[in-house]
Amino acid sequence: MLDISTWFNDILAGNLIFTAQTLGYYWEGLVTTTQLVFLSLVIGLVMAVPLAVLRGSKHQWIRLPIYLYTYVFRGTPLLIQLYIIYYGVVFVDGIQESFLWPLLREAFYPALIAFTLNTAAYTTEIFHGAIKATARGEIEAARAYGMSQNLMMRRIILPSAFRRALPAYGNEVIFMLHASAIASVVTLMDLTGAARFVYARYYAPFEAFLFVAAIYLCLTFAILYFFRFLEKKLLAHLRPLS
Repeated sequence: MLDISTWFNDILAGNLIFTAQTLGYYWEGLVTTTQLVFLSLVIGLVMAVPLAVLRGSKHQWIRLPIYLYTYVFRGTPLLIQLYIIYYGVVFVDGIQESFLWPLLREAFYPALIAFTLNTAAYTTEIFHGAIKATARGEIEAARAYGMSQNLMMRRIILPSAFRRALPAYGNEVIFMLHASAIASVVTLMDLTGAARFVYARYYAPFEAFLFVAAIYLCLTFAILYFFRFLEKKLLAHLRPLS
């Protein structure tokens, strides 16, 4: 039976698993998690903005494929998508003889593809909803100034939509951070993978996973603070005058 007081005292004394070696595993996991989440969010955002614009097209042959893409990736678990991409890539004809194989045989890049496609689908719908919510008066004012559709999209609709989408997109960033915990199932040494390795080596599940949970919590608070700062700056005009 676990002696809580002894366990807590050992943690304070640093007598358990918090050594230079194990902290090195956690650092490696933190770097991998940060790279994976950051790259997937950046690439996903770059993909999502034009997809969100095209999602509102009047042409069904443009709108429908984007809708199907977002529907599939939002309607299926990210873990299943990761498995399909990681294990299924080897069955693509000619992939092992192509120049892409040195990258795709590494677990990081299939995980990056899965995370990017998933977050791009969610972000597309977030921005599409924000674009649809653009006030009619803003569009009419832009037209009255003689703006073309492209100019109006670039100067009026997209900046306004970004401000409205900011709270929802902040939640998506946090979701991706938490979802990145599944990357360890494809042999990536992320934060959760580091905790599993330390647990398997030292038989210390409480210390390993609680320490990683604390790291995720700190990262989440940092993201929340960053988006609160952005909202404060970009939505300052909506605050009542004192």
